[in-house]
Amino acid sequence: MPADQETLGRRLGEEGYLADEGLLTAVHLAGVLGLPLLLEGEPGVGKTEVANVLARVLGRELIRLQCYEGLDASQALYEWDYPKQLLSLRAAEVEGRAAGGLYREEFLLQRPLLRALRAASGAVLLIDEIDRADSEFEAFLLEFLSDFQITIPELGTIRAASAPFVVLTSNRTRELHDALKRRCLYHWIPFPDAEREQAIIQAQAPGLDERSAARLVAAVHRIRGLALLKRPGIAESASWARGVQALAGEGSSWPEAMRRSAGLLVKHEEDLALVSRHAAEVFGD
Repeated sequence: MPADQETLGRRLGEEGYLADEGLLTAVHLAGVLGLPLLLEGEPGVGKTEVANVLARVLGRELIRLQCYEGLDASQALYEWDYPKQLLSLRAAEVEGRAAGGLYREEFLLQRPLLRALRAASGAVLLIDEIDRADSEFEAFLLEFLSDFQITIPELGTIRAASAPFVVLTSNRTRELHDALKRRCLYHWIPFPDAEREQAIIQAQAPGLDERSAARLVAAVHRIRGLALLKRPGIAESASWARGVQALAGEGSSWPEAMRRSAGLLVKHEEDLALVSRHAAEVFGD
């Protein structure tokens, strides 16, 4: 972890992530105190990207566990390769020799949590969208995060050689248990203010001048103020900026380019219709 918060901010910026002071403080303290970092916020505010960029900054492997309803411990920790075990057993029978142990390393399928424990130089472990998993898995995860070790009955206890930097994300589709929140350093990531989003867009769309970027950001913020099914995130606004830039370079007027490429920003038919009804106030003349 960079020695101080200022250096951390600079390193993240070099990787294209412009974090505000609150997020920088959260990441810095999580690293210093050795705590999992729990990031909540609406989809598209850059929660997952924090882990991606941190892995590059720290020079660690990024290991991702995507959560979903029905996810259980075996899918997150490890499983035995039963078909391979069976083939080994049959081969031994054909060759007339003892099968040997069927619970050996060669038959072990490592899932994300076990891989994170075994990463020689540590890893950045991303537990993405924990709110989509069941509460039972959340309780199991709490135990894992407390000890950073697992016990495989056939092989014994495996402890982390170097504790992973853990980033959990949540879109808040359900409320997480207080026990998990207490174990983590919590931070809410809001949509960025206009100045920060303009800087992000200009970094993601090289060649976009300041006036055009400001105009795009103003439109994005007006669109987010509408009664949408899903408000566009930062990734969508950056993609839209590149699309508008491309159409304008082909001869379209700026407002027309904004209208034509609105599908890069808004992803639901109902939302596109709503934006179209407010085109004059959103895109301008």
